[in-house]
Amino acid sequence: MMTKIAIGADHAGFEYKEILKKWLQTNGFTVEDFGTHNAESADYPDFAHPVASAVEKNEFDLGLLLCGSANGVAMTANKHQGIRAAICWKEELAELARTHNNANVLCIPARHVSVELAEKILDKFLHSSFEGGRHGRRVDKINC
Repeated sequence: MMTKIAIGADHAGFEYKEILKKWLQTNGFTVEDFGTHNAESADYPDFAHPVASAVEKNEFDLGLLLCGSANGVAMTANKHQGIRAAICWKEELAELARTHNNANVLCIPARHVSVELAEKILDKFLHSSFEGGRHGRRVDKINC
């Protein structure tokens, strides 16, 4: 099981980040919070880049990013070589992101899912693992 999780969010994802941070800690994960640290308007790249960098450098096993739609944080994180950030709004997508795409950053759209569903998505992401095989060949072709 993965143990070190880097997390970040903008103002739209702040409340969920705080809830999911506690959920992660309660479930035995080590968490580092890269911000934001309040609900005031904030720019998502300021948090997505540090999370993606930390995962890219293997300082953390996985990343979790939240913003209103998850698009901004996913686009930002995916600028980093070796990052495979996936937007997930259903448990099945989180499982497929890990098993088929070897995603290492989960992006949740806080304005479009309930907290309870966000917890289930995160749990599915954390407890799924890459299948390799034909998926490995495809994932190897992602990086430029």
